[in-house]
Amino acid sequence: MHIHPLITKTQDLADLCERLAKHDFVCVDTEFMRENTYYPLLCLIQIGNEEEAAAVDPLADGIDLQPLLDLLTDNEEVLKIFHAGGQDVEIIYNLTGKTPHPIFDTQIAMMAISQSEQIGYANLVESWLNKTIDKGARFTDWSRRPLTERQIEYAIGDVTYLAKIFPKILKKLIKTDRGHWLNAEMEKLADPANYANDLDVAWQRIRSPGRNPAVLGRLKALAAWRETEAQDKDIPRGRIIRDETLADLASHPPKKQADLAKVRGLSNAWKENDIGRRLMKVLTNAEPMPADEMPEKPKRGAPLGKEGALVADLLKLLLKIRAREIDVASRLLTRSDELEALAAGVRKLPVLEGWRFEVFGKDALDLVEGKLAFAVEKGRLKMTHIDDVKAEEEAEAAGAE
Repeated sequence: MHIHPLITKTQDLADLCERLAKHDFVCVDTEFMRENTYYPLLCLIQIGNEEEAAAVDPLADGIDLQPLLDLLTDNEEVLKIFHAGGQDVEIIYNLTGKTPHPIFDTQIAMMAISQSEQIGYANLVESWLNKTIDKGARFTDWSRRPLTERQIEYAIGDVTYLAKIFPKILKKLIKTDRGHWLNAEMEKLADPANYANDLDVAWQRIRSPGRNPAVLGRLKALAAWRETEAQDKDIPRGRIIRDETLADLASHPPKKQADLAKVRGLSNAWKENDIGRRLMKVLTNAEPMPADEMPEKPKRGAPLGKEGALVADLLKLLLKIRAREIDVASRLLTRSDELEALAAGVRKLPVLEGWRFEVFGKDALDLVEGKLAFAVEKGRLKMTHIDDVKAEEEAEAAGAE
């Protein structure tokens, strides 16, 4: 594989992207800083395939990233490979308003062919290539220039190894016929709605304090205001006000600005400064949340109670057994809250649809309906269908006669 010097010129980038566009896939990674800014500061982009790779300096004077961005977001012929790519996709969306597509995430793919829930990149490389990554540059300040050769080498490794691993993962997915399991997961990762900074829905990131329209109306107004303040100051939203403080203000709004000094999480200065005045204005003008914007009530059946909780525990045990049997991450099949809903009587659930139903949901439903039992065979737990047990007993009885 040919490794290019750090790319700092637009023409060099355009030439690289023209070559990469002729291949089936391209591996992508980014290095960024987001500790002190509202939007992540893109510091480095690594891109490559099985033949060549390079690191691109987006902070270089005069460089235009458009050839690269066009390849990632507009070229439907080239598959874009990431590992744990959510934040990388977010950065590309912030630059273009679009997401890379089609997309493939090796961390998600590993859930379909192993019991790895969120395998890290170093472990992925060690597992597939038996190589140990030097983690010395992992916590570097990627915004500082010049970058050292060690930093660049470390960064490029995030795509050179990935270019070798992806075909191996793809081969195993084809062999196990589990590729279609991942279609919805990959489309979800590439959905622009996940990255859009819509002020009207900013409140949904915060744990909702009940379903009172007046409280939720204040929370919505406060959350939108916090986003605007953070954007204007280019600092993380949590440095304006933390989520829990915002929720407290929505639930127990102060009557006058002086009362802000008594709010946990706010300094004494809020009782008389400009940002405190702006906050009070937002609270004063906030309107109750309209009925059509109210969050849906949780989908639940009857209250679980002690017996229902035991059924939910059995479902979770069943999930562990099935995940081990077929070597798949349990989280790809279903979640704990979904199993609790199933135990409580809810039947419209993702686990009871499509491939999830065939692989796990059918047995989970049988367990809830008394058609499935647990057994121990040679020291290992296994699932046993009641009908199969009865059939075996009847056959044994017939043979004895």
